[in-house]
Amino acid sequence: MDYNFDEIVPRRGSNSYKWDSAEDKDVLPMWVADMDFQVAPCIREALQHRVEHGIFGYTRVPDAYYEAVVGWFARRHKWTIDRGWMIYTSGVVPALSAVIKALTVPGDKVVVQTPVYNCFFSSIRNNGCEIVSNPLIYENRTYRMDYGDLERKMADPSVKVLLLCNPHNPAGRVWTREELERLGNICLKHGVWLVSDEIHCELVMPGHEYVPVGTLSEELARRSVVCISPSKSFNMAGLQIANIVAPDEEVRRKIDKAININEVCDVNPLGVEATVAAYNEGGEWLSQLLDYLWGNYVYMRDYCREYLPGFPLAVLEGTYLAWMDCRVLGLSSEALEERLLRDAKLWLNAGTMYGDEGEGFMRWNLACPRALLQEGLSRFRSCVLHGK
Repeated sequence: MDYNFDEIVPRRGSNSYKWDSAEDKDVLPMWVADMDFQVAPCIREALQHRVEHGIFGYTRVPDAYYEAVVGWFARRHKWTIDRGWMIYTSGVVPALSAVIKALTVPGDKVVVQTPVYNCFFSSIRNNGCEIVSNPLIYENRTYRMDYGDLERKMADPSVKVLLLCNPHNPAGRVWTREELERLGNICLKHGVWLVSDEIHCELVMPGHEYVPVGTLSEELARRSVVCISPSKSFNMAGLQIANIVAPDEEVRRKIDKAININEVCDVNPLGVEATVAAYNEGGEWLSQLLDYLWGNYVYMRDYCREYLPGFPLAVLEGTYLAWMDCRVLGLSSEALEERLLRDAKLWLNAGTMYGDEGEGFMRWNLACPRALLQEGLSRFRSCVLHGK
């Protein structure tokens, strides 16, 4: 069947963090990374069936859940996951925090590749660790890793973990197998754990391929921990469910202990049912979603080329997050965010949320009906070019 991603479903008044956080009801929110699309019908049907039962006690995660996750990644990504490697939890951010707790002690250092997802910083600091930045290199509207800088920083024996974003938010990169292998070899050389946030793994644009860290080599897989969730790709972040994949038994034991220390060892029944439905029946919906998201990016790219040539977009390989270079204005990202919110009633993310390297950039969420994207671009253009 065909799915209608052009349909505008009102979200204001639904206690949406994205839509109900602004007091001004005329604000168009294009910031928080969730989608303005209804979930796949198979997910809604599974949830409705479960809701009809009417009892929502503590949940035992069934075999069907593990089979759905394992089957999906085997079919789509040629990644063979042993169900014994999996630990479920309430989200990727709690997962990352627990993994860092398991692999470090306070005072250890964790490397991140900035600009990068802002919760990486809080997960590191909350565990008493020090952030070490390995900035990505921006050129020709895209980013690449600085392996020389990474090699120097990983040589510090205090560095215990490299926190990877694969695909990368907000840079929009889908790291190639060659890039990941080179990165992994540096980790192995220096005895650093590779922890990979792969929450955006399904959101890959035409011509690119997601490479799970767990498929690089058996040696690296044993020195890696991967965090995955259907929440971004299937728009179910509010159902709060994710998985940690850790092949090493001793590390898995430590992570399980950290999960319990952090009190994020239980999941809700609706998250379980939604995950099973998404992975077993949601493939066609996801394929059509990706086509629509790519269309939104192409529309925005072409619009910027014609009407906003001073505001180039980074090439989008993955995620639904467009990264716009606004340095031509000579404003800080935070000042521009405030100006857009005040004068254009448009809410974007300031690039500095993602580290100092994001200064002068803004992050747009493209996962919305095209009419809303068109409205957002019109408001942005009027504000930055005409002061309206």
